[in-house]
Amino acid sequence: MKISAMQNLSLFDDPAPELAAKLRPKLASLAAERIYIGASSWKYQGWMGQIYTPEKYLTRGRFSQKKFEAECLAEYAETFPAVCGDFSFYQFPPQAYWQRLFDSSPRQLLFAFKVPEDLTVKRFPTHDRYGARAGTVNETFLNADVFSELFAKPLDGYRERVAALIFEFGAFGRSAFDGEPPFVEQLDRFLRALPEGFRYAVEVRNPELLDTEYFCCLRSHGVAHVFNAWTRMPELAVQAGLPAAHTADFTVVRALLRQGRTYEEAVNRFQPYLHVQDPNPAAREAVRNLIGRARTKKQMAFFFVNNRLEGNAPETISAIVDDIG
Repeated sequence: MKISAMQNLSLFDDPAPELAAKLRPKLASLAAERIYIGASSWKYQGWMGQIYTPEKYLTRGRFSQKKFEAECLAEYAETFPAVCGDFSFYQFPPQAYWQRLFDSSPRQLLFAFKVPEDLTVKRFPTHDRYGARAGTVNETFLNADVFSELFAKPLDGYRERVAALIFEFGAFGRSAFDGEPPFVEQLDRFLRALPEGFRYAVEVRNPELLDTEYFCCLRSHGVAHVFNAWTRMPELAVQAGLPAAHTADFTVVRALLRQGRTYEEAVNRFQPYLHVQDPNPAAREAVRNLIGRARTKKQMAFFFVNNRLEGNAPETISAIVDDIG
């Protein structure tokens, strides 16, 4: 039996989901300028039919969560040139995990990783998941030796695929550093001791830290301030407009939450993240402006959009890049 070219395509070469097909050329063009745009994580079933092809994740005719989680990163990488790995905030992944992760995606996909909270939390929260550590002082806070041995060293063979390593610091209480050197002084000592070969970025959640001393510290080490949209942080446009806020020869942006909205409120409102539910024009425009700045200066830049900003990261990204020439 003769099979037409159209029949052959439908049988053996499934077309990309509509949103993925729309995004791919635009994101690839920006990536060619070293402007990398992606999402915060990737295992979202709500993106099925937008970024992911449902038929690829069937086992015996039924959707397989196990198959999806094991294989969806490769399809994600067909659309997005970069992704942020939040999972590493909660653990020091073993070498075998890193190998599986990098083997499951094409070499052109770049990863930003959040450094484990064991290095960035001053005192562990009083939460059940911390077990006996809950409420205790973190003895490995800003310990460069622990970072080098347990996090940087296992990643050493994958440096060319690492966009940036992000140190995310939650909001410090007023008494967090009583009787100790202030945060920026400790941060300076820590950054000075980090191994070379990676791009580093710092994300803070205390607005009062966004001052000359903090920015000078980062600049002296070539470390980027992460422009972050978060509950109690100034809007992205405000951060980007601060004197001396651009502290490195590359940019990192994380569009996470609408100002004033907590993480828990966003999860409850938006999951399972099927579509944009609360458009944020100001955040979109701020991201566009930061993209424009990076293009003008011909600097590398990484932009990561979270589902919890508007309800669906791929649609938010599409709205952002639609208005970029």
